[in-house]
Amino acid sequence: MSWEAVIGLEVHARLSTHTKIFCGCATTFGAPPNTNVCPICLGYPGALPALNRRAVELAIRMGLATGCTVHTRSVFARKNYFYPDLPKGYQISQFDEPLATDGRVLGVRIRRIHMEEDAGKLLHERDASLVDLNRAGTPLIEIVSEPDITSSEQATAYLTRLRQILMYTEVCDGNMEEGSLRCDANVSVRRAGEPLGTRTEVKNLNSFRFLGRAIEYEIERQISVLEGSGTIVQETRLFDVAANETRVMRSKEEAHDYRYFPEPDLYTLAVEASWIDGVRGSLPALPDARIERYQREHGISAVDAEVLVANREVADYFERVARDAGNARAAANWTRNEVLRVLNEQKIDIHAFRVTPEMLARLIRLIDSGAIGGKAAKEVFEEMAASGAAPDEIVERNGLAQVSDPDAIREAARRVVQANEAQVTQYRAGTAKIFGYLVGQLMKETRGKANAELANRILRELLDNSA
Repeated sequence: MSWEAVIGLEVHARLSTHTKIFCGCATTFGAPPNTNVCPICLGYPGALPALNRRAVELAIRMGLATGCTVHTRSVFARKNYFYPDLPKGYQISQFDEPLATDGRVLGVRIRRIHMEEDAGKLLHERDASLVDLNRAGTPLIEIVSEPDITSSEQATAYLTRLRQILMYTEVCDGNMEEGSLRCDANVSVRRAGEPLGTRTEVKNLNSFRFLGRAIEYEIERQISVLEGSGTIVQETRLFDVAANETRVMRSKEEAHDYRYFPEPDLYTLAVEASWIDGVRGSLPALPDARIERYQREHGISAVDAEVLVANREVADYFERVARDAGNARAAANWTRNEVLRVLNEQKIDIHAFRVTPEMLARLIRLIDSGAIGGKAAKEVFEEMAASGAAPDEIVERNGLAQVSDPDAIREAARRVVQANEAQVTQYRAGTAKIFGYLVGQLMKETRGKANAELANRILRELLDNSA
């Protein structure tokens, strides 16, 4: 029997609050070390935590956006362990009564979403390890999946969609380079139909590429161990990017190792049903709903729709273009192929893009009306992206208006026929492919301004009727 992988992900997302979860210290990224700290987040004796309401609201948003049940009662707990960047010697988290449970994303079940505080950060210098506690107390949610994932590709797709939802709902900025989004992967393998195997946990994966590579390596490593009559040890591992391998970090802890107990300095978290309903009503249209609507209402392919919704701002841009242009398919094609290309080339986001939705919609209307052709439209778009000038202004200034006068095109076609007697003879003798050459000559004669559909029809009529 073949081997199959069983994978679950634990995703940590930093909530987009201005202050920490249990105190008023700022959450600003990149501040000088140990400047955003106070007795509460440093765990001084007698300093009491006070829960950040905005953090709770953002956690509720993510619970609802992933189809979870958000509970009106949840409990904070102390998770006890020692680490140099955990000043209290324990982390305030949630254990047996989390905020939200039983959701689903891309067919992967979500077991729970719970709130907790982040630890600090170790800075490893050449001859010392330094501790920066600015991050200690930063609000997090942990999104724990069921072991429903069977491949690195599925894991990457699931994490990608989670990140999109986090960013659509403005729960988290999704910046993996700054550590706003981190992922732990629990990986095991088994023969098809057999019970679950022993799992290992690969910690702190902060990119989609590293997630995929770490999972693939760990699957291959475990299969190799088992086929060599070895046993898998339940442990926590780190992914060594340079070596492209996982290595042991520590033995894997179980829940009892953390000695969880209810946090005595915080009340039970009671969330009113009316608050949950209010948050539900404020949710934006999410990626899955938009993909379904783009296909149903506009006939856009699933692949194109997936590209358009990858970024909420780009999806909003496309929708405004489609609405103003009255041509959703053209809006989708221009957004996917040209707008995203320029954003990538210029390394900017959509807010810095010089071509507004209204400008692109106007360009599409010029094309649809026959005022300009496809080649001229590309030229107009490039100048719009470079200068921010309006499409009508560019068309007029550069003389790009399309020739749609049948008499003018017919006269140009006659000149082409007279100047290309040999090719015309071949066409009339049955060499149909030569027609493309003659069309090219006609477009050259009109400096590319002839309406392509009209030019094709008039030239063919002239050739066939004069045969």
